[in-house]
Amino acid sequence: MWTYNKVLEYPVKIKCPNGKLAKFIISQYGGPDGELAASLRYLSQKFAMPDQVSKAILNDIGTEELAHLEMVGSIVHQLTDGLSIEEIKAAGLGEYYTDRGVDVYPQSAGGTPFTAAYIACKGDPIANLQEDLAAEQKARATYEKLIDLCADDPDVIDPLRFLRQREVVHFQRFGEALRGVQDKLAEKRFFMNNMNSNNNNNDCGCGR
Repeated sequence: MWTYNKVLEYPVKIKCPNGKLAKFIISQYGGPDGELAASLRYLSQKFAMPDQVSKAILNDIGTEELAHLEMVGSIVHQLTDGLSIEEIKAAGLGEYYTDRGVDVYPQSAGGTPFTAAYIACKGDPIANLQEDLAAEQKARATYEKLIDLCADDPDVIDPLRFLRQREVVHFQRFGEALRGVQDKLAEKRFFMNNMNSNNNNNDCGCGR
């Protein structure tokens, strides 16, 4: 069960609209390494995790990614709020405005709409957690590129830095989950090997 607090996880207060920055940052809303893909990936993967600890970690991080999606949407909205049609066209958002108006639509910076193909679910906890570790590193790298692009606006950089740091924390937590799952699976194999050994030792030799 989720409890929704009607405030952003970290404040977004942008004073100067900038359509060009919005066009870049929207990639973390609906792009391949964005927050929507991350939240759906983790919340989908959690069901097949072999223990409650790893399930809880994926549920926690997946939920927080939804909060980050809200933050990125707020950044994009504030960067485009009040722009004139001329400013929208100058920012290269004419096509976007034609199809979406002023809504925040999940797409990459290049204009590719969000697709479920971004959500990696392999049905193997080790493979999934390795994918999650890589996803967090890719998201961190994307935020660092966005910070470089937004160097002239501290109001935009501030929440982007917060989001980048949370990717680092998520990477660390997924590392903990991976070690725990590996230990859990190794423990299961050890138990099964012992059972097989005991069965062999109890063989009566009668051929049955």
